[in-house]
Amino acid sequence: MAGTQFKYQFFIALKYSLYLCLVVFFTISCGSTAQPTSYESYAVRKGETVASIARDRGISESIIYNLNPDSKNGIKANSILILPASKFESGKSVNPLGLREHKVKAKETVFGIARDYNISADDLKRVNPDLNSRGVRKGEIILIPHSSTEISHKEKTGSSSHTPPGTMEYTVEPKETKYGIARKFGITIAELEDLNPHIKDELQIGAKIIVPSKKVVEQGEVDPDNFELYEVKAKEGFYRLKVKFGLSEEEIIALNPYAKEGLKEGMILKIPTSNKGVSKEEVKIVDLEKKIDNKRTKNLALMLPFRIAEDSIQNGEELIKRDPTLRVALDFYSGALMAAEFAKEKGISINIHVFDTGQNENKVNGILSGNNFNSTDAVIGPLLQRNVEKTAQVLEKNNIPVFSPLSNRELEMSSNLFQSLPTSGVLREVMIHYLKRHGNNKNIIFLTDAKHQKLSETVTSSLPATKIIVVRNNYVRDSDIQPQIDNSRENWIVLASDKPILVSSVVNVLSNMANSNDIRLFTLDKNEAYEWHEVSNSKLAKLNFTFPSVNKNTDSEENTEFFKRYKSKYGVWPNRYVTRGFDVTYDVILRLAAEKDLYQTANSASETVYVENKFRYEKGGTNGYSNQAAYILKYNENLKLDVVE
Repeated sequence: MAGTQFKYQFFIALKYSLYLCLVVFFTISCGSTAQPTSYESYAVRKGETVASIARDRGISESIIYNLNPDSKNGIKANSILILPASKFESGKSVNPLGLREHKVKAKETVFGIARDYNISADDLKRVNPDLNSRGVRKGEIILIPHSSTEISHKEKTGSSSHTPPGTMEYTVEPKETKYGIARKFGITIAELEDLNPHIKDELQIGAKIIVPSKKVVEQGEVDPDNFELYEVKAKEGFYRLKVKFGLSEEEIIALNPYAKEGLKEGMILKIPTSNKGVSKEEVKIVDLEKKIDNKRTKNLALMLPFRIAEDSIQNGEELIKRDPTLRVALDFYSGALMAAEFAKEKGISINIHVFDTGQNENKVNGILSGNNFNSTDAVIGPLLQRNVEKTAQVLEKNNIPVFSPLSNRELEMSSNLFQSLPTSGVLREVMIHYLKRHGNNKNIIFLTDAKHQKLSETVTSSLPATKIIVVRNNYVRDSDIQPQIDNSRENWIVLASDKPILVSSVVNVLSNMANSNDIRLFTLDKNEAYEWHEVSNSKLAKLNFTFPSVNKNTDSEENTEFFKRYKSKYGVWPNRYVTRGFDVTYDVILRLAAEKDLYQTANSASETVYVENKFRYEKGGTNGYSNQAAYILKYNENLKLDVVE
């Protein structure tokens, strides 16, 4: 249905034409402990396939693939496979290889499993070749070579004097971080912590830890002014890193020689800071209203969860009251319609086709299979993460851009997917870069609870002089912070916690200390804890509380053209979802009108700014585009928010 002709009467009627169908599925998985399986070698006969061998042996094909990774590429006559041993009438089994099987549990690592069976990680990888290029995966079956001695789980303590095979004791040096140590010995952070459970909360200078017996580089730490340490994500290869950082495979290997064997998830790489992202000085603000060149009719598709049904008219008002997702969809939709009106006034003709996705993935599949999107210039939505990922995957073959309007989670990106809302990771990076640019001669203190302590590694990799305070309880005292305060300069305290009681405690303590010290409070994530009733906004203002934000929270009193027209048309001021609907949709329309297609406008050095949101899309390591533009906001003395950057 065409959307531009939809008036407010439809918007009201829609509220009384809804059907709520909510089904919650609980999946309960049960596990059992199986007896160890014996294994034997098997010579493939002519004409046999993995499927026929699995059928003859009474096992699944996945077991064969797990035990013999190369068999995924096919098997040939006389090639040797490792299989569960055949059982004879005596009940005994042949096990010439001396192997047992282990089902990987959550959070287990190669080094942790090797330690438990008192074998080296190299021995484990030797009988499980796939582990040379990746970590273990929860639920998979791996082979364990024979060892005369195994370490009891009760003996797993960080201070144990036992050194597992293939490892050695190491003393933590000054300024060393977990990232640097992991890089020095060619392991992941998870593997380092699995070998040393006592460092999960805090890494102390002089601590004795267990590491692999061989270094892969002499120096794990990097010069923070020129380099940073990067943790390789799942499925990232050299091509994806080239797209993300502009570094060739040869350049990455030159900086990280151990990467010549291939990249694996969790690997720590040394990356030049100058190759990551765009500096504030390079960003160019572009007004696309002044660049309108392509005025042909634009075809947009809006995919939102209205959940309309003919028999729902009587229940519509009640559904709106109790269904927050529906309210968000309606608000976003009204903002999108307003964007279409603004575009028409600029001479841009728009057709908006609206699809009701509900919250059912099958309905999304039906929409994608039952409609022709070939003439669609862009799709905005669906709202739910799994649905927008599915939509992008289906439309990727036709190169149709798909915009995720509201999800800030890490998405499974397709080449045509645009994530319009900055992720929490982007917000952290924006805040850390702000601290790095403006924190010279400041006494920076990172105050964190145990849950968020890993972030201290991220902060110290960019700001090495940062002092760390780890809070073990739900509150702090003056004596916990005062020893780190410098009376001779400004103290910047960066708080990392989502515990309301702790946040309230920190704000109260710092507010009192600010009477005699120069103190400013920051956070990398302004979460719901800061909205708790015990957290005083006046004290936050006193501390010049500063945080990253996806929008700038425009006050209706500013009376922008959008605010005035929306209030006149609908009788209420627009909320943040209405404004988001306007900003996202208007940006997409103007980008289509400024260039031949949306991909040409995805220039990382160009930023567009609207009512509350701004957009700067960068091509990510997985070929999609993510919005890197965010605001830095600060509470002022009038308890309102100032845009700092």
